[in-house]
Formats: sequence, C-alpha cells, structure tokens
Amino acid sequence: MPSQAFLLGQAFLQENATKPGVMTTASGLQYLVLQEGSGKHPRKTDTVVVNYRGTLLNGVEFDSSYLAGREPAEFPLNRVIKGWTEGLQLMKEGAKFRFFIPSNLAYGSRGAGLDIGPDETLIFEVELLKVWED
Repeated sequence: MPSQAFLLGQAFLQENATKPGVMTTASGLQYLVLQEGSGKHPRKTDTVVVNYRGTLLNGVEFDSSYLAGREPAEFPLNRVIKGWTEGLQLMKEGAKFRFFIPSNLAYGSRGAGLDIGPDETLIFEVELLKVWED
C-alpha cells in the first residue's frame, strides 16, 4: 500500500501538471522555467555550479545555498539525485528553473536524513551558474 507522502506527492504532481508553464518529462519530472539561460547545457558527466533552495510540499525549506555564509554548490551531475541529473541537463548556464521531483527521482522510500521522509516529492529552485566540462 502506498504511503501517505507518496499519495500526497502524486496528487500534487497531477494538479501541478495542469498549471501554465509547467512541463512534464517522460520520467515524471516537472519543471517551470523561471529564467532562460544562454550558456552551455551540462552533460551527465559534467560538473555544475549552482545556487538552489529545496523545500518539501508543505513549504518547509530543508536546504539552501542562499543561507548566510554559504557558497554556491559544485558537484558532478552524475552524483546527485536522478531528478537533478535530468533537470539540469534541460538548462543552460544563466537559467533558473523550478523542479518538482517525484519521490522515485529523489530519495525514494529511504528518504534522506531527518528532514526528508520516505516517498517525499521535492521542490527545488535551481540557478545554473557554471558548467565545467568533463
């Protein structure tokens, strides 16, 4: 039987898909373009530098590179959750997107730490600052 978090996430994504500007990929990742970029598209093997803010469906922020004293995050694109790997490849440097990531493209039934429970759908606002080609 699906968990309550999974069911809430599915209901949210179904309604969200009908909102203006929200696109849905074949995998179920949803995104909204907040600002187009004009630089390079990252590939799965590239390293990216981003600013981001992650929230749960209830609006609770669980992580942010915008917090005081934090620098933008830098990581290989193939070492993050599937939703990020897929979504960032849709962007160009300078772009800002909002991702709506179903649990199967996030942390699934295991969750992550104390803040992200099992089967959580996540929302990330991501600004792609730089692509380092591998």
